[in-house]
Amino acid sequence: MTEFGNRLRELRNEKGISQQTLALEIQHSQQVISNWESGNVEPTASAIVSVADYFDVSTDYLLGRKEF
Repeated sequence: MTEFGNRLRELRNEKGISQQTLALEIQHSQQVISNWESGNVEPTASAIVSVADYFDVSTDYLLGRKEF
């Protein structure tokens, strides 16, 4: 699993939302969210920005470049 996948799963679980809910909020499919979390697919730059905006964290945090 990638750092992005780990951080995404942690943030989603902290917020108490499902992959499906997140998918609807950021306009991606649940399968895409699952693939990101498992590290099977790397997100695009615009997807990383969407996730960061949704969770109000930096893109650097999502990519494992720094802590909160």
